[in-house]
Amino acid sequence: MTADTVHVPLGARAYDVRIGDGLLQSAGKEIRPMLARPRVAILTDKTVAGLHLGALTGALQSEGIEVVSLALPAGETSKSWPFLEQSVEWLLAGRIERNDIVIAFGGGVIGDLAGFAAAVLRRGVRFVQIPTTLLAQVDSSVGGKTGINSATGKNLIGAFHQPALVLADISVLDTLSERDFLAGYGEVVKYGLLGDADFFAWLEENGPAVAQGDASARRHVVRRSVEMKAEIVVRDETEQGDRALLNLGHTFCHALEAATGYSDRLLHGEGVAIGCALAFEVSARAGFCAQEEPSRVRAHLKAMGMKTLLSDIPGDLPGAARLLELMGQDKKVVDGQLRFIMARGIGQAFVTKDVPAELVLDVLEDELSLRRS
Repeated sequence: MTADTVHVPLGARAYDVRIGDGLLQSAGKEIRPMLARPRVAILTDKTVAGLHLGALTGALQSEGIEVVSLALPAGETSKSWPFLEQSVEWLLAGRIERNDIVIAFGGGVIGDLAGFAAAVLRRGVRFVQIPTTLLAQVDSSVGGKTGINSATGKNLIGAFHQPALVLADISVLDTLSERDFLAGYGEVVKYGLLGDADFFAWLEENGPAVAQGDASARRHVVRRSVEMKAEIVVRDETEQGDRALLNLGHTFCHALEAATGYSDRLLHGEGVAIGCALAFEVSARAGFCAQEEPSRVRAHLKAMGMKTLLSDIPGDLPGAARLLELMGQDKKVVDGQLRFIMARGIGQAFVTKDVPAELVLDVLEDELSLRRS
């Protein structure tokens, strides 16, 4: 079995992202050389545990590694204070030491939660990301952002804590539902939109093959997404500048997630897709990009069977003014002013404060009126 390796060169915190088929079965061989003592603690969720925990545990034990595991409820609600406390107390009760490794085994929720638990445990314990969703493989498992949500907003409590290794097993994606897979595809599209027009054009042509399970196509989208994220993270690890580009669509997305109560009414990647479409619509109306660009973005998302409009979200939504207020809780607020990631075209995202609130309100009002019509 061969795997692609994307190196994230962050000096003493450098690590590899391994991408390939069957990495779950070789996890013991990948992780054993990193251990001071043959023992790991796995944080996962109950859905992933039912599907894959046996395979991972077996692979680790075959290399003589002792395994303890905790499976939390699946879903965004686990990314919260109560489950962070449960996780940290469980790790302490299991006498996990500074030289040990915590394994985050799941999607973005588990990756963020387990990474944050590892960051605060004994002031920092190493952790390995084994992402099981497309969204986590292409985005949240790489770059060291960890954290939990608060009632005020998403990801407002956390720390930068880089993983020691990421193992992205493409074959695990076969067990995802179509909805979960396409939600992750929202983050893939984001990479093309923010900085690689050729990649977006490739997705327009090959997106259906990716969705239908073509292993080489899936491997390509994970590798290219990770390469792009790694390049940006190396330039700006703690989001002082360029890294904000990775949040294309996310300011809208986080407001929509808060408005829908972080429920399965709207998955994160679905919110990213809608948010990217909104960002391009605002960009066009602000004169940053051509009017044809938002249409092209929406056309591809629609062709993939994805949500593209506020009217695609089931249930009630608050008004435009409330959505804008929720956007104001975003981490991209600096000196009380909201920064937007806009685009001069596909593959040409940039960060700006020069977006009138009235323009954003108009776009949101227009979108919400479609729900009412």
